[in-house]
Amino acid sequence: MTIVLQIGDQNISEQELYPILAQYRLLPQLAKEIIVEQAIAEIECSPEEATLAKEQFYQRQQLTNENELQLWLEHHGMTRQQLENLSVRDIKIEKFKQIKWGEQLESYFIKCKGQLDRVVYSLIRTKEAGIAQELYFRLEEGESDFVDLARQYSEGSEAQTGGLIGPVELNVPHPRIGQILSSSKSGQISPPTKVGDWWIIVRLEKYMSAQLDDPTRQRLLNELFQGWLIAQIQQNVSFSPQSELLELKTS
Repeated sequence: MTIVLQIGDQNISEQELYPILAQYRLLPQLAKEIIVEQAIAEIECSPEEATLAKEQFYQRQQLTNENELQLWLEHHGMTRQQLENLSVRDIKIEKFKQIKWGEQLESYFIKCKGQLDRVVYSLIRTKEAGIAQELYFRLEEGESDFVDLARQYSEGSEAQTGGLIGPVELNVPHPRIGQILSSSKSGQISPPTKVGDWWIIVRLEKYMSAQLDDPTRQRLLNELFQGWLIAQIQQNVSFSPQSELLELKTS
């Protein structure tokens, strides 16, 4: 029996390792890392990229000398070659994202844009239809200020800010509120609308259209990558406690 891990007085053999990984729900994480490793296996890094990546990795891990490096390797049970591979892994993953989805990003952005647009809006909510109608008339006639009415009558946490909420992406509020805001003009006050148990009055303050800038590109690439990874695990990985085997299927 080969001992592969020692923790305190407990020696863990090869045969015991799989059940332990399964018990602590680490098998899906292991499968995910293997799938990523397979995906980036053929991606190359330039010597300059590799050198910079290693330097940045050492800085993050606060490895400033050979002794610290050796202790780190022993602590993680890694070889120097494994460390070299780990240091360039993030670069390879980013290259993989660009290769696989870079050309699709603009169309994906257009598809998602409605949910990425941000809004600042004001909200009054009450469970009394009559009160909501009265407040709406007072606002429409200019008899009262939205902030004052929100502080006095709104029954949610927004009362503390005079009804002001945001900026938030359009997918954050209740879908019905999102629909109202997406079809409103700045300063427009919506009539009382029933949303769940509440009667709401909404005023759009500011609409900020999403742009395909660098942060948005990175976010969308990450979303596509995570969706792909989940699909890969569902399609290509099977866990078999009976045979104590993790199988990565070839598609």
